Amino acid sequence: MMKKATIFGLVFCLSFGNIQAQQGGAPVTFTSNTTLVVIDVSVKDKSGKVMEDLKKGDFVVTEDGKTQQVAVFDFQKLDIETAPPVPATKPDTKTPASMSAAIVQTAQPAPVAKASAPAPAAVESKPGTAKPLIRYQDRRLVAMLFDMSTMLIPDQIRVQKTAIDFIRNGLKPADLVTILTTTSGPLEISQDFTDDKDALEAAIKKFRIGEGSDLAGSAGAGDAADDNTFSADQSEFDIFNVDKKLTTIETSCKMLASFPEKKALMYFSGGISQSGTDNQAELLKAVNVCKKSNVAINPIDARGMTASAPGGDASSASSSGKGLFTAGGGGQGGGGRGGAANDSSQETLSTLASDTGGKLFAEDNDLTVGLAAARDDIGSYYILGYYSTNGKTDGKYRTVSVKLSRPDGSSAKMDYRHGYFAEKDFGKFTAADKDDQLQQALILGDPITDLSLAAEVNYFRLARDRYFVPLSVKIPGSEIALAKSKGNAKTELDFIGQLRDNKDQMRGQVADTITIQLAQSSLTELNNRTIAYDTGFTVPPGSYKLKFLTRENETGKMGTYERNFVIPDLAVEQATAIKTSTIVLSSQRQSTKGALAKADPNSKVSEANPLVEDGQQLVPSITRVFRKDQNLFVYMEVYDPTLGADQKPSVAAILTFFRGKNKMSESQPVRLDTFIPQRGATLPVKFQVPLSGLPTGVYTCQINLIDENGHKFGFQRAEIKVLPAAGAAAPAAAKPGF
Repeated sequence: MMKKATIFGLVFCLSFGNIQAQQGGAPVTFTSNTTLVVIDVSVKDKSGKVMEDLKKGDFVVTEDGKTQQVAVFDFQKLDIETAPPVPATKPDTKTPASMSAAIVQTAQPAPVAKASAPAPAAVESKPGTAKPLIRYQDRRLVAMLFDMSTMLIPDQIRVQKTAIDFIRNGLKPADLVTILTTTSGPLEISQDFTDDKDALEAAIKKFRIGEGSDLAGSAGAGDAADDNTFSADQSEFDIFNVDKKLTTIETSCKMLASFPEKKALMYFSGGISQSGTDNQAELLKAVNVCKKSNVAINPIDARGMTASAPGGDASSASSSGKGLFTAGGGGQGGGGRGGAANDSSQETLSTLASDTGGKLFAEDNDLTVGLAAARDDIGSYYILGYYSTNGKTDGKYRTVSVKLSRPDGSSAKMDYRHGYFAEKDFGKFTAADKDDQLQQALILGDPITDLSLAAEVNYFRLARDRYFVPLSVKIPGSEIALAKSKGNAKTELDFIGQLRDNKDQMRGQVADTITIQLAQSSLTELNNRTIAYDTGFTVPPGSYKLKFLTRENETGKMGTYERNFVIPDLAVEQATAIKTSTIVLSSQRQSTKGALAKADPNSKVSEANPLVEDGQQLVPSITRVFRKDQNLFVYMEVYDPTLGADQKPSVAAILTFFRGKNKMSESQPVRLDTFIPQRGATLPVKFQVPLSGLPTGVYTCQINLIDENGHKFGFQRAEIKVLPAAGAAAPAAAKPGF
């Protein structure tokens, strides 16, 4: 774990003025900026046994190839039967010594409730080391995070009972535990680190069973409750993606980062289901923050062992997310011990576990087994710290290497964090520095997500071997820091992106800098809207990886979007399925000349984009959140329909809205029989739906397609959220076209 310490004595700046040279002359000023980098290192011999006899001189640490002097050295022995007591002396006031104190130095997305438990003190320095950050000598730190918003009421009751049983019967002498909870509000610290079983049990018994359970699985099974609690900006970026849940995990790890010791985070959850708008960069960022904080995530599926009907049941919507990138839609699978629904919701949990060195515990009704295994996964380890010889605040990645100088060191297995990003002073960046930062961020695997953004990738066939892939990006206006100059406000946005195939070959790239100027009166409006950017790529069918970055150039805040997707080869004959594009949902059509942020306005991207017609562009919603006073535009394409005796196609399209199991609305069939000019055998599917007739809530929007000549059937599904409007209009039926 690498951490820039912010306490006096570890990060310091010395300056001396008015010091005259021996020969006379101007004063000489000396400055020094030093960063303390702390690394937790697990060392095992070739038989897998922890090497406990290592000394500070046995370790060789380098940063970007330059040898660093080890200043902090400590061994945490965790397999002892009698643990030392929690220090009761006065804590170091310059160093946060509890979870509550750590909050002060951690930037949080929402307020955090402070616990009232007494803070432990720092451990005294050992001879030959700098004043240590170690607060808990030979203690195992375990954080139990209960995400109630992902659990139904029976699951909440189960994990509460399991946690109490584990506290009473499963804790070992070396264990210190903190209790964290979250529902629909901010992250709360119910109990600081302690080995007091009574205090831990009391904190768990205070759980408000039922709170947050209405949010569990709402995106997958429909939402029967009206929701008037979301602000426009929050709704745009919190619904139908897992970012909020990942932010909770990330926040927990940031809070735990103030402890240099290894930590195990037990994340109690009912699963995290991916959706079509999820940003893989947010998942990577959460993983990297936890790794830097030296936290191993151990997700525990609160559902235990479940069963589902083969093929799934009728309560859940069909494919979203990856399913949006396959033609013909399709339902979810089922069977097995948890069915495909469980498998899908465990995929993200599995990634969090494996990438941070933890384990996923699922499909087991005895959750205490997972708790014990997660706790025991932390063995004895060493804590090393060095003052970096590189004092530049350039924001660049620095590679760290740890080796043993002993003869038996070559066969030792070492586990540690291999690098970190330096701090940055963006205001001092030159143009070359800014370009280097973007290029480095694009290449490295540690994504920067200081700036929130949502994006959507679609595909449309232009020819049998050529597809257009439009990329649409939204950035919350509230996150853009606007510069004020002469009564106006402006900011500059950099965009850079790469599209690579499954052989890591470059298939497309974009690099743009756009200046946005707004009058002072527009700033309030900007805080309540989003900034839209779009570009596109023309590629053959295949598997692709997209990485896209945005940087706001007043503060240097950056956002990253990553996604893997597949463009199917629709030239291959499909006996029973209808060939389709992806589905685009929108509430806005705008002039291509009036776009706020658009890539290469003089390029031919707009000419190839099927979302552009007669100078008007359909702007994808991306987050798929709408209001009752808006129209819903639906667009997709059908390819190679069967021709009838008159050499014309005949495809019927029906738009249906489901709320859970209930059909709420359905359009009249629309007959498609005219191809798009100069687009080959391509039929456009268009619907325009006033949403005033739908109650607020979550819906599955489904387009059924029937190729009457070819006797083929297919459909596409997507979920939307309908929010209230100030004045609801009279209900209206769906109608074809825009």
